[in-house]
Parts: sequence; structure tokens; C-alpha cells
Amino acid sequence: MEIIKDYYFTIRKDSICEIKVKGSRFIGHAFSAVTRDQAEEKIEFIRKKHHNATHNCFAYRTGEGDSSIFRYSDDGEPSGTAGRPILEAIDSRDLTDVVVIVTRYFGGTKLGTGGLARAYGGCASDVLKSAELQKKVIFQRIAIKFPYELTGQVMNTVSRTECRVSGTKYESQTEMILDVRISIVDQFIKKINDACSGRVVCRKGEVLRN
Repeated sequence: MEIIKDYYFTIRKDSICEIKVKGSRFIGHAFSAVTRDQAEEKIEFIRKKHHNATHNCFAYRTGEGDSSIFRYSDDGEPSGTAGRPILEAIDSRDLTDVVVIVTRYFGGTKLGTGGLARAYGGCASDVLKSAELQKKVIFQRIAIKFPYELTGQVMNTVSRTECRVSGTKYESQTEMILDVRISIVDQFIKKINDACSGRVVCRKGEVLRN
């Protein structure tokens, strides 16, 4: 049986930290970003705020599983010394929907490729350590239709399921909109069909990452 991951971790609110390495200042910013556009907006915001910095390097990841999107940039630093270590700091904590930008003000001493990777990765790690994390559950919207006389059986099944009731319509048949934890959607559909002797119609809808 396939195990469906129905949760993910992200940051609850923005975070900032600063470290100094041989005179250079590294300022790390971590932001929540649930889409590519939001991540790019945060990057542009920091670029404008620190327009006189030597480098504004970044990495971000949004989504999860097959829908995961990531991007990183060394912003003029030697290839692989900034963006990749920042992304590794994100991935090492199994985070998503997050963008980290590390701004560098050059202090006059070159750090070498190893020193740069440690500085950028360390600053990214520190800013994520200081961020408050939160766990989010993934739901799937389910529409169910059933005769009014089956309301008792339906509500009994719903009350024993990890889900949210998003709406109810009372017409010739009752229609209920539920957000069901995605890992138990098929199990829920089977249970409600068993409870109602197959007299309920279930339709799967969008996946909700919140």
C-alpha cells in the first residue's frame, strides 16, 4: 500500500540573522513563500533594500513531492559556493514554502570557495534555526451527495474522520463539502459508502495545502 505524505513543515513568520566572517557581513533573511512569484518578490525586496551589497544570494523551495519547485543563485560568487549551500540548509530541515536570501557585504578578505560555502550555508542554517517552524496538513476537498434520510449515517462517519466541513446545501439531495486529510480520502469514501449502502455520491476535488 502506498503511504501518502499528508503534511509538511514551513516557517511561521519571517526571520533575520547576521554573522561576520573575516570582516565580511552575511545577513540572512528567511521568508514564507508558497509560490514562485512570492519567492521572487521577496528576493527583489531584499535586492532593493541591500542594493549596495556585494552579493544577494538566495535559494527557495515551494510545494512538495512531484510538484516541488526550487531555484538558487550565487549572484556572482564562484559557482556552487552560495546558492547551493543555502538550498541545502533548507532541505536539511525538510522545509518547503520558504525562501532564504543571504546578503554579503565584502570585508576585504577573500574566503576561498570552501570558506564561502561554509559562510553562506552557515548563515542560512542560523536564520532557519531562529525561525519558528510550523507543521501544515494537506487536505483534499470532497463533495458528497446523499438523500436527506441518510444524514445520521453521514454525520456519524464525518464525526469520526479528520476533516473540516466547508459547506452544506439542502436541495432535493443534501450536498456536503468536506476537506479530508489526503492520506485517508480513499478510506473515508469507502467507509461512507459502506455506511450508506452505496447511496452516496463522492467527488474528489482540489488539494489544499493549509
